[in-house]
Amino acid sequence: MSESALRAALLIALSLTLLLIPLPGCTPQEELLPAGKAKVVRVIDGDTIVACAHRRCFKVRYIGIDTPERGEPFYREAAEANRKLVLGKEVWLERDVEDKDRYGRALRYVYVLKDGRKEVFVNAWLVRYGYARAYIIKPNTKYASYLLELEEEAKREKRGIWGIHEMAEVSRG
Repeated sequence: MSESALRAALLIALSLTLLLIPLPGCTPQEELLPAGKAKVVRVIDGDTIVACAHRRCFKVRYIGIDTPERGEPFYREAAEANRKLVLGKEVWLERDVEDKDRYGRALRYVYVLKDGRKEVFVNAWLVRYGYARAYIIKPNTKYASYLLELEEEAKREKRGIWGIHEMAEVSRG
């Protein structure tokens, strides 16, 4: 084999090897994010984060809730509330029935840990204070009734997204 052919073969082998090394946030679809401790390294929006555990990073979609999407009222507030709650913190990730959604994101209930103990149930906190709606999709229903109760409380108290219409009427009139 000539020297140039050998170099080409080595370059191809190296390129293929580099393709197999995972990059943060890029994991094979079949790999599962284990339940347990992780560190939040990025907040994507009000209900999606990037969490790292076992030297791998995964997109995590909160189970049982939905926050406003980019361009919708209260999007920034929900994303900022989520950021303040979890960014840079150690969290506990809890599974329900399904491991992933149709976009390949891990589906989890998320708890902020303090001194190794669950301190804040993030999914519930976001609903309770009106940054998210309860969004129950079977079969992931472990905390469905609790999240629906918190949504009713937020509506009664006109918190967050549930107070937007009233605030808009006051400002117009």
